[in-house]
Amino acid sequence: MVDEEVTLELIREKSIELGPWFQNINLRGIQTAPEHFLGNYPSTKWAKFAEAVPSDLSGMSVLDIGCNAGFYSIEMKKRGAAYVLGIDTEELYLNQARFAASVLGHDIEFRRMSVYDVADLGRKFDLVLFMGVLYHLRYPLLALDLIHEHAAGKLLVFQSMLRGDEALDAVADDYPFSETTVFNRPAFPKLHFIEKSYSGDDTNWWLPNKACAEAMLRSSGFDILSNPEKEVFICSKGERRWCGQ
Repeated sequence: MVDEEVTLELIREKSIELGPWFQNINLRGIQTAPEHFLGNYPSTKWAKFAEAVPSDLSGMSVLDIGCNAGFYSIEMKKRGAAYVLGIDTEELYLNQARFAASVLGHDIEFRRMSVYDVADLGRKFDLVLFMGVLYHLRYPLLALDLIHEHAAGKLLVFQSMLRGDEALDAVADDYPFSETTVFNRPAFPKLHFIEKSYSGDDTNWWLPNKACAEAMLRSSGFDILSNPEKEVFICSKGERRWCGQ
């Protein structure tokens, strides 16, 4: 329930106190990040793939990994999800998320934890959101493997910043040791390593091209159902395709 006792002035004051915000969320007319360099973000992003996510989540459980200020957690609750859990490693974001959910009257749980700790949750979720996290991780494939093994029940909504060629090319199951030219193809799966910083953010470690993002998802056991937005992939849980240990 929305707390009608919370005035717009109090919302404005608290939102400033909890700043800076990365997600612009409309708190009953108060915008949390109106000067965002990407515009009305992530609303503009969400609008491009919202129709690809089930519109009725009644009875479903949702895990929002790297929830930030809770934008997507709130959107999932709006669609009737029975239980939504948002996790993040930054206490600032979690405080923002709790405040935003409270102001908007949504019952959402938020916990401070890492994607690497999802096994500790002891359950799987009907829908997992993994939005804008992969490229901030030192060990991205480990994170995808853990999500597949311990968190994903049915669907995964995945998003990553992508750089490099956007084309998709056929890749053979194997190549002889003497084959080297294939790696020069622009559309060959590539994961660009950021040693120091990118866009002023030293937590940006890896930037895949599109082919790499898709290959990583498949390798970790996710079947790509659709690519409704340039960086967003809707996936179902399938079987892992790698044979190594």
